[in-house]
Amino acid sequence: MITGSVQSSHERCGDNMIYLVILLVLVLLYKYTTKNHDYWEKRNVKYEKPVPIFGTDYKNVVGQKSLTEMSAELYNKYPNEPVVGLLRGTTPELVVRDLDVVRRILNVDFAYFYPRGLGRNPEVEPVFYNLFHVDGDLWKLLRQRLTPTFTTAKLKNMFPLVVKCAEKLQHVGEDVVSRGGECDVRDLMARFAMEFIGACGFGIQTDTINNDHSLFKELGNKIFRPYFRKYLMIACYDLFPDLRILLQKILHENDLIDAVTVIFKNIREQRNYKPIGRNDFIDLLLELEGKGKITGESVEKRDANGTPEQVEMEMNFTCMAAQVFLFFAAGFETSSSSTSFMLHQLAYHPEEQRKIQKEIDRVLNKYDNKLCYDSISEMTALSNGFKEAMRLFPSVGTLHRVCARRCTIPELNLTLDPGVKIIVPVQAIQNDEKYFDNPSQYLPDRFNDPNVGRHKYAYMPFGEGPRACIGARLGEMQSLAGLAAVLHKFSVEPGPRTLRYPEVNHGSNVIQSIKGGLPLKLTLRNKSNR
Repeated sequence: MITGSVQSSHERCGDNMIYLVILLVLVLLYKYTTKNHDYWEKRNVKYEKPVPIFGTDYKNVVGQKSLTEMSAELYNKYPNEPVVGLLRGTTPELVVRDLDVVRRILNVDFAYFYPRGLGRNPEVEPVFYNLFHVDGDLWKLLRQRLTPTFTTAKLKNMFPLVVKCAEKLQHVGEDVVSRGGECDVRDLMARFAMEFIGACGFGIQTDTINNDHSLFKELGNKIFRPYFRKYLMIACYDLFPDLRILLQKILHENDLIDAVTVIFKNIREQRNYKPIGRNDFIDLLLELEGKGKITGESVEKRDANGTPEQVEMEMNFTCMAAQVFLFFAAGFETSSSSTSFMLHQLAYHPEEQRKIQKEIDRVLNKYDNKLCYDSISEMTALSNGFKEAMRLFPSVGTLHRVCARRCTIPELNLTLDPGVKIIVPVQAIQNDEKYFDNPSQYLPDRFNDPNVGRHKYAYMPFGEGPRACIGARLGEMQSLAGLAAVLHKFSVEPGPRTLRYPEVNHGSNVIQSIKGGLPLKLTLRNKSNR
């Protein structure tokens, strides 16, 4: 009996120790996951109340609400506040509503806010060596070297490749009409984008536009397709910053960059490591590779006098493959999203559609009914229609920055610490009646007057400041060429499956997308109408 009592006492002590350990772990976890929950309260900034582990971004972390939706919701919830505070896990975030503060962060005080903070360690995942994701000196040197690849002269040289893709798009449209005319224009314009990327990016004829199951198309879908592993990776990376390298090594996926790298390696070898005069993106990269090391002033390091130090980097194979991947990813989703959304708007605004078609007919008549760089430049109504579509539904609905070093924002008398993340709610700003009359309506004529007294930072679908989209002109040129090709030969109208207000894909974050595509009906225009 005594032995049994002692044994029972030992068991109870063991159980109590286990309970104490569990309690201690829970207390430490609570302390760790709430350590910054009073960050915005201390700075007298209105903020959303956080919860342990997730902070205030629970619905975004689990894929129930996109960053664009979340930031727009907060933008409208606090109409009198210049900024609104958030917590992503333990990391403070600031949604900026005031456009003068937006200007300061994106441009005036860029030296304090140069990181985007969207990339991961490129040594673990080489795909993040691309211009969009790298930060600091890597970004500065890459931007410096890549900027000359998007001059007007280079775009003009590339345009004949765009025209061939646009002509193929018209043939696909004819096939759609012959089968009744119903199609998903999101998918149609994605196939055009893939054809463009194959021709202008990789210098190969993929025939993606006629093949719904091509390698390029499936690769593009995989990059942006939401799935559990991707949600888990992003959520863990955001919520547990102290474990990022470990998490990245466990959850990283290199199959996408590996596929693009193999394609790039083969094309580079076929060209004998030199430009061949095709004027595509790989030609431009090979030209840059031949220039050797990139040198320039640092944005991260300064000497004792405050003068930027000189830094350098090699434009090596891994770095070039990452830029090709970016060309592929950015060109696929942003272009197909914005062009298909514009066609959806025109289907419900036939008067605007006729106006644009009339202009396309008139301009092309001057150029023997052939698309060319100059003809696209003259299509003002088409350009305005595209701008208005990007105002309503920008492909990139939020801009992101990170405070690189301690900085005080004078307009707010607010001092931010290094690591604080900034969210600029682009879509919410562009749909604010303070800056645009009748913001929910599709009114392309609002862009007729370039001198209208609107704040410069009220419209920024390609970003603003030194980190504005480097390929904005190329993307716009490609998109307008595809739209001109469609609208010159076809009209669009709602079909039996068309939703007037399509649902956003709640799992999309950096690049917005529509859930379930955009079904419309394509009809062939009569020659007399043209």
